[in-house]
Amino acid sequence: MYQLLNGNFIAFLQGIGTTEILIIFFAILLLFGAKKLPELARGMGKSIKEFKKAAHEVEEDIRTSIDAEESVENKEENKIEASENDKP
Repeated sequence: MYQLLNGNFIAFLQGIGTTEILIIFFAILLLFGAKKLPELARGMGKSIKEFKKAAHEVEEDIRTSIDAEESVENKEENKIEASENDKP
C-alpha cells in the first residue's frame, strides 16, 4: 500500500477532487448495489494478491536463470585460466 502512495498512483489522483471521488463512488454503488460492493472488493483484492504473487515468481525465475548463467560463465573462465596456467 505504501508503494501505491509513493508511485504513480498519487500522480493519477492529483487532478481528482472530493466531489469527483464521491460521484464515482455513487455511480459504482448504483451499478453494483450495496450488497455486491464487499464481494467486488474482496474479489479485486484476491486478484491483486495473485498478480503480485505471479510477478514475484517470474522475478525469482529470472534471477535464478541469470545466476545460473553467471555460474556457468565463471566455471568456463576458471577452466580457461587453469589450462593457461598449466601450459609450460
